Amino acid sequence: MRLSLLSVLLGLGMGLPQVYGLAKPAQLAAAARKFPRNLTLGVVLMLLGTAWFVWLVNGEPIADFSAFKPYMIAGFIAVGVFSCFFVQDFLAVRGLAVLLLLLGKLMVDSGRPHLGESPFVLVIQTWAYVLVVLGIWFTITPWKLRDIVNWATATEARTRLLSGVRLAFAMFVLVLGLTVFRAM
Repeated sequence: MRLSLLSVLLGLGMGLPQVYGLAKPAQLAAAARKFPRNLTLGVVLMLLGTAWFVWLVNGEPIADFSAFKPYMIAGFIAVGVFSCFFVQDFLAVRGLAVLLLLLGKLMVDSGRPHLGESPFVLVIQTWAYVLVVLGIWFTITPWKLRDIVNWATATEARTRLLSGVRLAFAMFVLVLGLTVFRAM
């Protein structure tokens, strides 16, 4: 994926919920507090993460394991699907963690060829590594996301402030995608 398109999508994807958070902080806070234990959303996120991961593995040329590739893919699908049945506690957080890891990979892969072209590429690369660390951390301790959400949404003022900070960052990434990364 082109870095410019990825930056625009990331900026819009991160920015739109923040606009809602600035306009209606109580509603955003209520929805965010329900997220960690939302089973339906958890199943959707886990299956989406599983499909994305299987698609990536299927496209990888794994010469040493080519004979085992179909079995590996079947195993990955089984883990993703069975997680929806047997690991339902904080499934939404675990599904999000998988997507954070995969998104981090996409961001690093999209930015790596352009590292020498602009120092602003490091914004995307650094953000990608933060997402990977968060993905690992939330996989191991999914209840921590619940605690972070509860802290971040404790008051309407805090919800607005954090939404404003995230919106500013999202706008920065969007502007990078439209200007600095336009040719990348």
